[in-house]
Amino acid sequence: MSANGSSESSCRSEVRPTNNTCFQKELSITASVISMTVGIFSNSLALFILLKSYSSIRSKSRASFLLFASSLVITDLLGHLINGSLVLFVYSAEKKWEDFDPYRIICAIFGSCMVFFGLSPLFLGSAMAVERCIGVTRPIFHSTVLASHHMKRLLGVTWLLAALVAALPVMLSKPYKVQSSRSWCFFLIEQTKDWLDVLLPLLFSLLGLLALLISIVCNTLTSCVLIQAKLRHKHHCRSMPYHIEMICQLLAIMLVSCICWGPLLIHVTILSTRATDESPSFSLLTIRMATWNQILDPWVYILLRKAVLRKIFVLLHGCCGSKVYTLHRWQRSMLHNSAETSSSSGSSDCRCPGKTHVHNVVIKSIT
Repeated sequence: MSANGSSESSCRSEVRPTNNTCFQKELSITASVISMTVGIFSNSLALFILLKSYSSIRSKSRASFLLFASSLVITDLLGHLINGSLVLFVYSAEKKWEDFDPYRIICAIFGSCMVFFGLSPLFLGSAMAVERCIGVTRPIFHSTVLASHHMKRLLGVTWLLAALVAALPVMLSKPYKVQSSRSWCFFLIEQTKDWLDVLLPLLFSLLGLLALLISIVCNTLTSCVLIQAKLRHKHHCRSMPYHIEMICQLLAIMLVSCICWGPLLIHVTILSTRATDESPSFSLLTIRMATWNQILDPWVYILLRKAVLRKIFVLLHGCCGSKVYTLHRWQRSMLHNSAETSSSSGSSDCRCPGKTHVHNVVIKSIT
């Protein structure tokens, strides 16, 4: 979460005020307020949809996916609330850290929240990708061995790991520092004094990149298995639409995370391993891009749902006519299979390449 701005009175109090400077400050604080508001609204809407779906499902595998998805949205929502509030407080105090935070307590809290709410969505995204990969490639193992309490423990481990990384600077007496723009706190990147100053931001960036890599590998493997199953066993996999819907959501989350977080993670890695000067404007840009990850994530669950996709296909069919008739017909067939599976009493079989029939492993679509 980032914001750059000051009140109109601070502009007037400058020795040589310029209209351009005042305009940029007002524009930045307005953009931050809008970003915070949109993020809270988006995550609240997505959370309502996911909780509604979670309360109506009966499949254990589906429940695991929705548990992680709901946790991801809750994390993004809290990130907007906490980081956004800290940002607005900093700018309401005109970024005079020496006056309102002489003991660097607020800076420590701010920096810890930036790291925790930055790593948690990446860890949760990779955990969701691993869970779906096991569910598709090893359905028997997923159904018989991985119980719901295992999923909850894995969820707790991801949050605990992110909290541990966020608390390391405080525990190692390497406190967070106010960055060049004086609008946020983060690891000490410029003028590092010892190896710990290099290790902490490098650990943050490498863990984030590792989480993205795990997501890419697992989602790619899951997609390949589903495509192979679709091509080889077209009429034997009635739960295929559910798998496809979930993997589409995971691929969208992965794409958003790579675009939003990739620049910041790579930038921090480069600054930690090379003696180069930091560009305040570029660092601020990467933080803003990372903030948009928390805004775009919930829209994956809002838009990539069966009901919404059906309306999109109907709309495309009405606009383009016969050009998308085949695609629309395939979508109707997929949704029809989903309805049949939902209305069945308890089980369906899905033959995937190299797998036997799996009883009572049903993945229901998000409604």
